[in-house]
Amino acid sequence: MNRQDTITLTGITAIGYHGVFGHEKRDGQPFVVDAVLHADLAAAAAADDLTKTAHYGEVAETIAGLIRGESFDLIETLAVRTAEAILGGFPNVEGVEVTVHKPKAPIQVPFGDVSIRVFRDRAPRSVA
Repeated sequence: MNRQDTITLTGITAIGYHGVFGHEKRDGQPFVVDAVLHADLAAAAAADDLTKTAHYGEVAETIAGLIRGESFDLIETLAVRTAEAILGGFPNVEGVEVTVHKPKAPIQVPFGDVSIRVFRDRAPRSVA
């Protein structure tokens, strides 16, 4: 059965060094990540067993590590790498939606937020 169960983490914040400008890579800035994990949670709930779900504390640590880790020019890259890391590290997650916010992006007009959202799942993809 295909369930629509989700685990949602919002507002995971760390200083990262992502951006195309030298000062972004040198000085860093806060990045905020939200993740929605899609998984069938029925077995975990029935057995009351953490091993049958995704440990959200570990997912949060994975996300924070990626924000603080390797520097990327694009937050698109950070979003995709984060989604791939979650799918690769948490086998009970069937799909994941990751939103990366860059609230201090170097934009010269007043703005509230810049964000990128990606969705990845375990479904096979055809290569064009």
